[in-house]
Amino acid sequence: MQKNNVIRISSECIRCLLNKYLNQLPCEMDENTKIEYFQKILKIISETEPTVSAPEIVAEITSLQKKMFGKSEDYTELKRYYNALMDSLGKDLSCNIERSNDSFRLAMCYSMLGNYIDFGAMDSVDENKLKEMLKIASDIKFDNVEFENLKDDLSNAKKLVFITDNCGEIALDKLFMSRIKKEYPNVELQIIVRGAPVLNDATIDDAMQVRLDRIANVTPNGSNVAGTCIDKISDEARQIIDFADVVIAKGQGNFETMRYCQRNVYYMFLCKCQLFADRYRVPKFTPMLLNDLRMN
Repeated sequence: MQKNNVIRISSECIRCLLNKYLNQLPCEMDENTKIEYFQKILKIISETEPTVSAPEIVAEITSLQKKMFGKSEDYTELKRYYNALMDSLGKDLSCNIERSNDSFRLAMCYSMLGNYIDFGAMDSVDENKLKEMLKIASDIKFDNVEFENLKDDLSNAKKLVFITDNCGEIALDKLFMSRIKKEYPNVELQIIVRGAPVLNDATIDDAMQVRLDRIANVTPNGSNVAGTCIDKISDEARQIIDFADVVIAKGQGNFETMRYCQRNVYYMFLCKCQLFADRYRVPKFTPMLLNDLRMN
């Protein structure tokens, strides 16, 4: 069961949310509407319990935008662009994986670096920086003990669930999932995506664009939170996770909402904000591989 008393919000999260949503208005509005909008955002944040994560607050603000303006910020075209861009790189990256001395590790590195494509945690995504990162993917470092634990767990697992995060990133996840299926053919793989559009997170439409359905069954989680709140997702998605021997959860949002869920979850993400960099005493954009059962 997920621990309900875990503190999931911090002053840095609140500062970041205020900066994002008080400085970026969803549309042109008159002064009275602007004041009302700001007041309601402040009310949402001020009344939030410390056990509520930042992605859950973002979902509330997105609902507020839809209620007040009939829509929230639309990432549709941006998502299509990054899905197509990363998918177009897939053939060359796949060849690199096949030629590698450690194909599994390189495929995982590509998947992990794909977490850079995040318009929620960052103001912008530098496409050239992403391509440069992919060129040196084999050089990145993460917890080797957990890496070996993951391989051991996959060797003994019957069911694996892969919880995706962002657009574009999922095309690189596909390379990793393909490698998992090749090296661990006895593992039944299932994929979970967001249940509704939120930020640039991957939904079923994004999964179809990069043909994730050809890798494994894809299930929307029934939620509009940019993460995976076990108590808020659909019964179907929860049962898929509950019956998994191993779960791979991509991105900070999944980590923020799932951490200490007491399941065999391997979190893979880049430390894209200063809060995470400070927490783990690493530079920003450091790759992280953590297991829920062994976290401090």
